[in-house]
Amino acid sequence: MTKLSVMVLCGPSPRHIYFANTLSSTGRVVAIVQEVGTHWTAKKVVKTLRPDNFFRKSWRWLRDRKRYADGRESKFFFGESEPVLTQTVRALTVAHINDPSLLRLAEDLSPDLIAVFGTSLIRDDLLRPGRSALINLHGGLSPSYRGADCTFWALYHGEPDQVGCTLHFIDRGIDTGLLVAHVRPEVHEDDDELTLFWRAVRDSTEAFKELLDRIEQGERFGQLQRENGRLYQVRDRRLYHERDLAERLRGGMLRDVDLPRRVTWYPV
Repeated sequence: MTKLSVMVLCGPSPRHIYFANTLSSTGRVVAIVQEVGTHWTAKKVVKTLRPDNFFRKSWRWLRDRKRYADGRESKFFFGESEPVLTQTVRALTVAHINDPSLLRLAEDLSPDLIAVFGTSLIRDDLLRPGRSALINLHGGLSPSYRGADCTFWALYHGEPDQVGCTLHFIDRGIDTGLLVAHVRPEVHEDDDELTLFWRAVRDSTEAFKELLDRIEQGERFGQLQRENGRLYQVRDRRLYHERDLAERLRGGMLRDVDLPRRVTWYPV
């Protein structure tokens, strides 16, 4: 049995570091690349400075500063420890995930699999046929919930049973690749959006770790997503949506909800 070689692409937040550390603990990871910035173009700057976009982005930034100010995410994944990479493999930071230096590293190491969580969209060269397979941890249940803020939208639509994450192969669409697994976390009446999202990420990270074992044992995964579902973008989430959900949660929307952890695999 040949051991897989894995490259990890992730963001800089505690949940991303937890993902990278967990996969690194298997001894399979040959490199970790963190996307730590934003790729700015003249077109993107002009679009961001439009009054409607500027207000929305500013509000979201302020909201997230408040939601994450107490270090809740770090405490969830690391307790009182610092959220730092514990790997001893090659590490690289890039401003954007499609940076040429990442492609050079991938060509140099030629990993069997590239594990992705929390980056912007991967384009062009890494997706060319014949390169390493890319499997993404997406924070929603595709195809019903693709894109951004999927835990929020599942709750907003009154579907706590649809909170979860998807492991899927990456193609040129947004969360549209072949399904590997759906991971649904425990859901309890006193949960909130962030707790559910983080719990789903933690459970999905463990499922990803299991996936590596199962691939090494000869199992193969990947089933077509047979529906288009819905793509949620960052701009779709507005203040009135948040106020509505917050009011319903305070009113006991999750009262009497007690769902177990559930994992569905999609073998070939």
